[in-house]
Amino acid sequence: MECEWDGGDDAIEWDCRSMTTARVVAGADLFYAAGAGGLGLSLVLIHIYVTPIKRFLQALWAVGVLGSVGTYALAARPLDEGLVRYVLEHPGAMWFVGPTFAALTGLVFKEGLCYGKLEAGILTFVIPILLLGHLSGLMDDGTKLSLLGVWMSLFTVFAARKFQQPIKDDIGDKSVFIFNALPEEEKKALLQRLEAPTEQKFE
Repeated sequence: MECEWDGGDDAIEWDCRSMTTARVVAGADLFYAAGAGGLGLSLVLIHIYVTPIKRFLQALWAVGVLGSVGTYALAARPLDEGLVRYVLEHPGAMWFVGPTFAALTGLVFKEGLCYGKLEAGILTFVIPILLLGHLSGLMDDGTKLSLLGVWMSLFTVFAARKFQQPIKDDIGDKSVFIFNALPEEEKKALLQRLEAPTEQKFE
């Protein structure tokens, strides 16, 4: 795209907005793709011992990625627009890309619940409120930008604290899940062995 000259007798103005917009849109799409890829990797490596919950979050991510690719290929690209810009201009597209953010919300909810991280707990509400506000059209642009700023700030804190978290805390305690997976007879035998020293101590 080339700059267009729009001049007059008194002034010469160069309009390069098309080039700038193209670069911003390309950068936003790359940022979204990198974020979605990182989220997918996180959902593979994350320690969630209740397997159905983990699989459900992974399924949401996969549906969102497929929806994003489909929206770009079938809707945004024919209009010569990027995916992010298209979703901004067409709120209904949130139905297709939204599952990715639902998976992200589930991840931060898990982190907030398991580790008591305040920023994760707040993100659990900020993310769906912002996206539903955009989808419904009930939220003005100023409010959206404010919530987006809160989202980015809290997520930066969340990511920084995650790097500092000890691995042993991230893995958690699997003993409850191992115990629940045992046959009933083995559970009873284990409980008897654990209770035996306590009973002898008070005799």
